Amino acid sequence: MSNCFCLARKGEVLTINNQKSLNNELSNSKNKPAIWSLYIVQTRFGHWYTGITVDVARRIATHQAGKGAKNLKGKGPLVLIHQQQVGTKSDASKLEYAIKKLPRAKKEAYVAAFKGGLNTTGLVRS
Repeated sequence: MSNCFCLARKGEVLTINNQKSLNNELSNSKNKPAIWSLYIVQTRFGHWYTGITVDVARRIATHQAGKGAKNLKGKGPLVLIHQQQVGTKSDASKLEYAIKKLPRAKKEAYVAAFKGGLNTTGLVRS
């Protein structure tokens, strides 16, 4: 009877036949760069908060629990208004900074344009 390992990743399951293959797969998965996302949540008072993370669902749960950003403590429940994958942490930080500088009307236009599939690069300057 041979040992067979299964390794699950988001959206895929890999079957590994030996320990060496398992070790290689685990080390390769650690070397892959994280994909950073930008998100916007709305507080119960209607205010919008913009942030970045590699796991939006986990970050929202952290905010809902009253942990994380001081800006959101006691302002729940929060509603996720927008999320988008950006790429590197640097790119996500630049986009976050640019969006945080926008007035509310332009943020709303950005979210609407993104949801509509329009090009949003002209709406925000890094």
